Amino acid sequence: MPFENQSPVAGRLVEGTLIVCIGNDLVADDAAGHEIYLRLLNRELPAAVRLEYAAVGGIALLDRLTGLESAMIVVDAVQFGSPPGTVHCLNWDELPDLGVGAMSGHDIGLRETVAIGRLLYPEKLPERIMLVGVEGRCFNRTRDAMTPETAAALDDAVHLIRNLLMHQGEP
Repeated sequence: MPFENQSPVAGRLVEGTLIVCIGNDLVADDAAGHEIYLRLLNRELPAAVRLEYAAVGGIALLDRLTGLESAMIVVDAVQFGSPPGTVHCLNWDELPDLGVGAMSGHDIGLRETVAIGRLLYPEKLPERIMLVGVEGRCFNRTRDAMTPETAAALDDAVHLIRNLLMHQGEP
């Protein structure tokens, strides 16, 4: 599996962690977040971890925050220019700047959503926000057209997320 961890991720993630898996389950590689959500549902996670699925990201992501989370892991299909199936693990502030709306095809992008949240609701946003992204290529066809490399990387992404939770944030 190609894996890119552009920076070491350290620090305890378990206590009060929200995992939000984003993606349209009907659209090829965009279904990666949905598939990872389903796999995490069937795995044992620490009690203080809350797992949620959002078909679309954008500004609605802020409604999922209670202000009690110490960390948030956003899981989504991405297009960073790496080979399909590459699993990225990045602290939010280290995400590449791909332009407005580039991290989401759903209205306001995830990057902009977090920036708005930090500005308007700083008390609600967790101190630590990370992205676990699976590199995809096909975002304009139906679910049965998921790129084989992207599909093959889903379990690797689940394993990475579990490692982040179980080993104090170190992949």
